[in-house]
This record gives sequence, C-alpha cells and structure tokens, in this order.
Amino acid sequence: MTLDSNLIDELEQAMSNGDIGRRAKALRLVSDLFALGSGRFSEGHIKLFDQIMLSIVGRVEISARATFSQRLSSFPDAPCGTIRLLAFDEAIEVARPVLSLSGRLVQEDIVSNARKMSQVHLLAIAERAELPREVTDVLLERGDRAVAECAARNAKASFSDFGYASLAERSRDDVDLALSVWARPELPRLILVKLFVDASKAVQKQLEANDAHKTSIVRELVARASTQLLKQTRTESPVYLDASMDVMALHKAGELTQARLADFAERGDFYRTTTAISLLCDLPIELVEQILVRSNTEQLIILAKATDLTWPTTKAILVLGAQSDRTEAGAIERAFVTFTRLQLKTAMAALQFYRMRERAKPLSGAA
Repeated sequence: MTLDSNLIDELEQAMSNGDIGRRAKALRLVSDLFALGSGRFSEGHIKLFDQIMLSIVGRVEISARATFSQRLSSFPDAPCGTIRLLAFDEAIEVARPVLSLSGRLVQEDIVSNARKMSQVHLLAIAERAELPREVTDVLLERGDRAVAECAARNAKASFSDFGYASLAERSRDDVDLALSVWARPELPRLILVKLFVDASKAVQKQLEANDAHKTSIVRELVARASTQLLKQTRTESPVYLDASMDVMALHKAGELTQARLADFAERGDFYRTTTAISLLCDLPIELVEQILVRSNTEQLIILAKATDLTWPTTKAILVLGAQSDRTEAGAIERAFVTFTRLQLKTAMAALQFYRMRERAKPLSGAA
C-alpha cells in the first residue's frame, strides 16, 4: 500500500496548521482511504493508519469525532488503538458507536470502560452483539435500571450466578425488567423461582399473564421446595418437638378444644396451630402446613367448617396464614362470605376426600 501524495500533503498541512476545520478534513480523508482498502490491509498498514488517526482524532471537534467513530465502528479491521480512544471519549455521541458495534474493542477494555465511564456508556455497552458474563457482572454492579433492562433484553448476553441473582433482585417491583428477565429461555430454575416468589403481587400478575404455562411450572416447583423446607425445618426444630408433644398430650386427654386452637392461632404459634388442625382433621401435618403457608383460604375454610369451628377461630387461623404470604387487602372479608355460605355436609365431604387422597399416596411421595 502507498499513500497518495496529495493525502500526505493534506495531513502535513493539517498537523502544522491550527485550523480545526482542516484537521477534520484530514481525518475524513484518512477515513476515506481506510474505507477503500479495508479488508485487504496488512497488520503493518493498520498500525500505520492507527498512528495517523490517533494523531488527529483527539484534536477535532465532537461532531467530527462522532462522525468518524460511527464510520470506523463498522470496519472489522479498524485500528485498535483508535477504537479504544474513541470508546473512552467522555462525549457519548463519540463513544457510543464503537461501544455498541465495534468488534475490535477487546474485552479487557470493555470491562475497564464499564468500571470507569458514565451510565450512558454502560448503556451503549449493554447493546453489544456479544456480552460475556465478565462484562454483564460489571454492568449489573454499576449500572442503573436502564442498563439492567437493556442487558436483560440482550439475547446474546451471558450472566454469572451473581448476574442472575442481581436481575431477580432488581425485578421485585419492576414489571418491565421482570418481564425481560422472565423471557430469557436459559434462566436457571432456581432464579426462575426466586424471580416469581420474591416479586410483588403486581409483578407476579404480569408474569402470569405473559406466560401462564411457565407460571404453573414455577408454582409447582415452589410447592415442592416449600414442602421439603417445611419438613426439614420441622424435623430439626426442638420448638416443633415441644409443641407437637404438648398438643398431642392435650388431644389424648380430650382437652384439645376450639378455645385452645384459637389461642394458638391468636398467639401466632404456627407449630401448635398446625399440629392441632392436623389432629382434629385427621390429616398429615405436611398437608396442613402447606395449606397454611400458602394461605389457601378455600381449603382452610373447608377444614374449619368440617370440624365445626366458629368464624372467630377460623379468622384467627386465616390471619396466622396470611403472615407467611402477602395476602391482599380484603381477603379476610371475602373469606367470611365463603365461610357463611359453605354447608357443613359439603365441607365434611371435602375433608373425607382429602383424607382418602392422602392415604392413597405412596409413603415416599407423601407431602
């Protein structure tokens, strides 16, 4: 490759002359020449262009740098030194094209840029065609909401465990971000569950509307996880052991009355309340715990009506259950309407069905 003599003259005059306009023109000429030969240059030629571009680009106005950056960002063999200089330009109109598009910007410089530069620089990085987890870690560590959502929407982005956890945490009350994360097909099962369980009711509703099938899968996973957690907590808890022995002794002595059960619930004694309901209904403790933890109002009312509990006692149990789930306002009032309408014979039939279903389960799967 040989440089045109006219171009050399222009460059020499531009560098020796303080006129910004002439330097901008020289930069355009260099850009034109590079465009003509891009894809055919040797490494030596590219280094020569790098030296020339670096000597000019920092000495022209922002608009000229921005135009140059936009053009250079599309070349697969663009000079790396110049690309790096443009990426770290404080003017985002200059930095954005190479941060978003250039394949010549090495990962080390992308990470460094994300650690030092502004939020708009981070947003430009989040738009890149390839985003390895080393980059997304920094974006989620430093980036604002817009950066996080852009990264979550980027189909080519990869995330570490930290990245996924950060996205789930940020999505609690942010519908748009939650939907972007929810839509990622590679989302780990644990993060999928965490995203849904920790989300606000409003966000959960949007997630369910977006993908009802995925929501049903997550609910089943949550149910299994909560069953295992409750069982582990129960078997390892000396508090549960004391409570269960106390309630079973009352039951054996015929002293497990409705007043006792109401007192357990009103005091917020989860273990005594669930053990008492389990004994009064002749149902496995695992099932009663699940119903209470999930605030399954309909099933709780069936158990209460079938064992002839009054509304005040039933309400105390419902309130205890609501403490472990963000039950929406008005749920207790609606439960009262259901309680008054439910017939005793209907409730007893449902309870008998629960008993038969639980007894039919294999011992290894009972929960």
